Amino acid sequence: MFKKIVVAYNESPESERALSAAIRLGKSVDADLHTVSVVAGLPAYTAFADAADPSLSQTLQEDHLRFYELLPQRMRALAEREGIGILSHVVEGDQVDAIVDFLRRQKADLLVVGLHQRDLYIARLWSTVYELAQEAPCSVLGVH
Repeated sequence: MFKKIVVAYNESPESERALSAAIRLGKSVDADLHTVSVVAGLPAYTAFADAADPSLSQTLQEDHLRFYELLPQRMRALAEREGIGILSHVVEGDQVDAIVDFLRRQKADLLVVGLHQRDLYIARLWSTVYELAQEAPCSVLGVH
């Protein structure tokens, strides 16, 4: 059925739930489990940091990249507790385009995404999930 499962992962509780569900599913069907995280750009307001101290924006960028370097460690630890291996990937670009491209290159069978509970950004967040569901070249599982 599903031989290669990919989880769209960021630091949110929703993606944490999606990862947990994917680990259980991957273990039960003996699938390869991958995660993909999209490096988000720094917020626009960080440009003001250059006015205060030109080296500050470089420090912010380094901290930002370090976050994405450490993110796979959390995911691996969670998977190892359940006795399953996981390969973590970090991609750059537009969230939807980067994930869809990754799914195609990996020939994924299933994309697992966390569905956001009601919050102030639901319209924006839902549109990303909806776009992924429309564009993904594989099945999509949404996890609450």
